[in-house]
Order: sequence, then C-alpha cells, then structure tokens
Amino acid sequence: MLKAVIFDMDGTLVQYDGPFQSSWDAVGYGAGLKAEWDRLLEQYLPRRDAYWEWLDANARLLQGISFEKIYTSVLPPPYTPGARETIRALKPKYKLGILTSGLDFIADYICQDLGMDFYLANGLGVRDGVFTGTCERRVYLWNKDQHLRELCRSHGLDPKEVCFVGDHVNDIPAMKIAGFSIAFAPKDSELLRAADVHTDDFREIPKLITKLASKASHR
Repeated sequence: MLKAVIFDMDGTLVQYDGPFQSSWDAVGYGAGLKAEWDRLLEQYLPRRDAYWEWLDANARLLQGISFEKIYTSVLPPPYTPGARETIRALKPKYKLGILTSGLDFIADYICQDLGMDFYLANGLGVRDGVFTGTCERRVYLWNKDQHLRELCRSHGLDPKEVCFVGDHVNDIPAMKIAGFSIAFAPKDSELLRAADVHTDDFREIPKLITKLASKASHR
C-alpha cells in the first residue's frame, strides 16, 4: 500500500539557474563565486568517490559570507510549475517528504511553505550570522538508496510504501528500491528505463500516482 511520496528537490521540486538547477549552485552564484564554483564542479563531478570533498571545498569558499545575504538571494525558491498544486492534491492522501543532496535550509523552507512532512538534506555551518566554512554531511549524491532507507526508518515507512520522484541519474538508486518511481523531466535516458513512468508536466504526478497505486492493488 502506498503511504508516502518522496521528492528529489533540485531539478524536481525547484529549478535554480545553473547546470544542475541546484541549490548548491544557487548559493555559490548568489555569493558571487560563480567562477570558483564552476571550477569545482568540473574538478569533482566525474569523481563519484569524492563527493564529500566537493561539498567541503564549496563550504570553504563561503566562509565569512553573510547567511542572510544568501538566504534572501535563493528564497523563496523557483518552484517547478505545478509544484504547489501537486503537493496540495497529494497532501490529504500521503505523507510527503524531500530527499536531496541539496541544502537543508531550502528544504526546510519548502516543507513549511508547501505543508510537506519531512526532509533529509545536507547543511552548511553558520555561526553569528555568517557561514563557518564547514559542511554538515547527510546525503551522499550517489547513495540515495541508502538515504531513502534511512529516511523511511525515521518515519515508520518501508521503501516499498513510497513513490519516489526524481530527475537525474543520481536518483536511480532510490527509484530502484522504492515501491513506485516517477521520472520528472528526466535529464538522462537511463531514468526512462529505471522509473515506472515519466512525465514532463509536474501537474500530472497525482494522476500517475493514482494509476500506479491502482495497478498495484489489482495484482
């Protein structure tokens, strides 16, 4: 039985400017660090074993910068068209969560703004109103299956009771262990093979979930 819908955040619920529509990029660009940020992207993206090093390097660039300056530059977030209506439609039926390697203060804002129930995301250290240059590591970009299990345990769910919605190849491990999966505006053809269904229209998600759940109940 489907009990929850868990969404990827960057590129799925929200779409910032940048190569991956990422909250990390939004923060780095908002801090005036685009050249340095893009250089780290080029250096670390091919190295799947070095994701924590990448986050730490990003965090160090932010040391001493005002948190308030960044907060106001990235929030409210640029929601994907249809996100608000979709969450409103799903809320009466399911628990709603976010699993993202993006940033926790943005995920927290979205949960409060849209009335979602929980999230798991990475964080940045802040003290006395400025970034400390440290990173709070919680979600490894390439290990979303592990983190989906962790999130489910925390909220009394089995992954098979979850529909996971994501847009990029790093979402595939979570899709593979979820009961149902939806690729939204998939950025790679691999998602078309991994997900149960796909759509480019966020507003279609409640209808697709209803169909998936109905099909499963008649097996």
